[in-house]
Amino acid sequence: MGKNQIADQFSHALEILQKFNKEENFEKIRKAGDIMVSAIRSEGKIISCGNGGSMCDAMHFAEELTGRFRDDRPSIGAISISDPSHISCVGNDYGFDHIFSRFVEGIGRKGDVLLAISTSGNSKNVLNAIEVAKEKGMFVVGLTGKTGGAMAERCDVEIRAPHSDYADRAQEIHIKVIHALIQHIENNL
Repeated sequence: MGKNQIADQFSHALEILQKFNKEENFEKIRKAGDIMVSAIRSEGKIISCGNGGSMCDAMHFAEELTGRFRDDRPSIGAISISDPSHISCVGNDYGFDHIFSRFVEGIGRKGDVLLAISTSGNSKNVLNAIEVAKEKGMFVVGLTGKTGGAMAERCDVEIRAPHSDYADRAQEIHIKVIHALIQHIENNL
């Protein structure tokens, strides 16, 4: 990769970040953060899920809450659906489309929050988890990209990365949103 190609990567990332840098998106992050704070205050938890890089983001979100983000504070109830034994068991017995929904069915409770992450907004296993979460009376915060996909209308709060040709740009926005959510939660508990 030549010098210009590397610089182009950062220029394009900055362009996408600038497109996202709007008060309407900040308000969505605040609203999602308030829902999460309310759930934690009511002794609820946040369950996060996603595929591939989005699973890594879901795991990062949960570990920053149960561990620490910037400052010491009590652990906050969060868990990502990323246990390989659960995923392989459910994938084998019920199919990959149910790896997240079975977990939400067993662990989710009314008033909990599902943080659903999909750069396309159309991942069937994430959509199934949203459906079960809604049936259980959970709140759903969605991180999406492109058009928001089928998730757009199924989330209580949908935070959409600006459209780009590749998923990595949406993931770069998602990690910034995740850090903003964690900071909001810490500041308001």
